[in-house]
Amino acid sequence: MIISGGVNIYPAEIEDVLHRHPAIQDVAVFGVPDEEWGERVHAAVQPRPGEMLDAAEVVAFARQHMADYKVPREVSLHAELPRDAAGKLIKRLLRDPYWAGRASRI
Repeated sequence: MIISGGVNIYPAEIEDVLHRHPAIQDVAVFGVPDEEWGERVHAAVQPRPGEMLDAAEVVAFARQHMADYKVPREVSLHAELPRDAAGKLIKRLLRDPYWAGRASRI
């Protein structure tokens, strides 16, 4: 769960919406530090092979399909998202660099 400005945001709900975009193959949503709000929504996106996609397009799609406070404030594009041997997405590898050096995680 992401807590932004005291509001609980569920990553699975945002991932479900973004998976509907025709150019998105996979997505991982997680919270990253924000000095004002505590956390902000970040989406790590893997485009489908051969598809052109940019962060602005992902944000625009999200704005059309969900409440503003759930829309990712940041989008990173990845050729592949990290997975373990069983094929499960490892969000920790995507999220940890943003929290490095911080005493606590919200």
